[in-house]
Order: sequence, then C-alpha cells, then structure tokens
Amino acid sequence: MQLTYLGHACFLLETSTAKILFDPFVNPNSIVQEIRATTLDKSLVSKLNTDDIQCDYVLVSHGHEDHVADAEAILKSTNATVVSNFEIVSWFQSKGVQNGHPMNHGGSWTFDFGRVKYVTAVHSSVLPDGTYGGNPGGFVIEADGKTIYYAGDTALTYDMKLIAESYKVDLAILPIGDNFTMGPEDASKAAKFVECDNVIGMHFDTFGYIKVNHEDVINLFAQNDQHIELMTIGQTKEL
Repeated sequence: MQLTYLGHACFLLETSTAKILFDPFVNPNSIVQEIRATTLDKSLVSKLNTDDIQCDYVLVSHGHEDHVADAEAILKSTNATVVSNFEIVSWFQSKGVQNGHPMNHGGSWTFDFGRVKYVTAVHSSVLPDGTYGGNPGGFVIEADGKTIYYAGDTALTYDMKLIAESYKVDLAILPIGDNFTMGPEDASKAAKFVECDNVIGMHFDTFGYIKVNHEDVINLFAQNDQHIELMTIGQTKEL
C-alpha cells in the first residue's frame, strides 16, 4: 500500500486493488503552482498533473473549494466513483458525474478494495456555487489489513474516542493548520483519542492562516510519544 501527498488535504492511496483519491485540490494550490514552475523533476510534475492522475474512487470529506476544486474534472476523466455524503454526491451527479456512492454519518459500506465508514467531523460545508454541502465528515478505511483514519477538516471532538473502540487505527491523517481546523496541540490529543501514535499531518501551509512551524509540530508530537510526518508535496511512502 502506498500513499502520495498531493498538497493541502489531497492524498492518493494505492491499495492492492484500487486507487483512492482524497479531497482533490491541486491546480488552484499556489504551492503546487510554484513547484510546477520551478522543478526539473519530470516525475514530480507528472504526479501533480491532474490530467495524469488515475483513480478508481474519489473520497470527498466536505464541500469547500479547497477540497473539491479538481474533483469534477478527475471524476469525469477517470470515470471514478465519488464517495461522500448524499448532498455532495447528488451535486456531482447533477454536473454529469456518472458514478457516485452516497453515505452519511455512522454508515459503512464494503467496496471492492475494503470497507469505509463515514464518521463525524466538526466543521462547515458549502459547495463552491453556494449549494448546501450537507454535514462534513471523515473516513475510516479498512484495506489490505490496515486501518486508516482520514479525519477531513475537523475540530477535536470526543466522538473520535468511538473510533478507537471499534478499530485499531494504523495511521491517522489529521489536520494541523489551526484557525479553520485543529491545531497541532488538538491534533495530538486527537491521536490519543483514536489511540494511534502514527500520524500524517494535512491542511497546513497552503494559506497564510494555516502556516505552521514544522520543527515545533514534530517536537510537540515527540514530547507526547507520538510520531508525525509532514510529507512534502509529491512524496510517496509505503504504508
């Protein structure tokens, strides 16, 4: 199983049977634009080219533009299935997306790659054209013998403790940028709530409001006997 970071809250998870893209926001990301303009690494440019992204599923946590900006184009070019709450899936279908699987809080479904549960996120949600985006959520994914918690944009919530009651989480992907979501301190508490000391940070540095000091974040987690990785854009790692 491999995980590639495409910036902000966008990841591509490759299991043994499927490629799963989370919250695609690549082309409008100014950091990605700068990388494209300055790098000589053709493989990195290809990873960040949404025309080259291949996926079977697109999991969308909520409707804000910085989580859906590239979703429609990718869904139509790949014929992938969008998985999100009912309102967001319906919105994409109204725009001509063919394949959708609607979910809602507390529900789970077994896909060909494994099982997904749609869990609580405390945030807001409206789609780029002002359409109601339903309630935001996160995902617990069970695939290839591993369990991954993708929190989406969220505040710290005691509901996270329920995840630890039902799952042994191998990896938690948590927002750390503060201001709009949890900051590093609350993200560390969230990792304790889900009983997972292996964390990847997301939703940081993209905008001025959410810039973080990487060294401070890493040291904070280390002081709490936790490990957090702040992946570089385009980086791929084995899980």
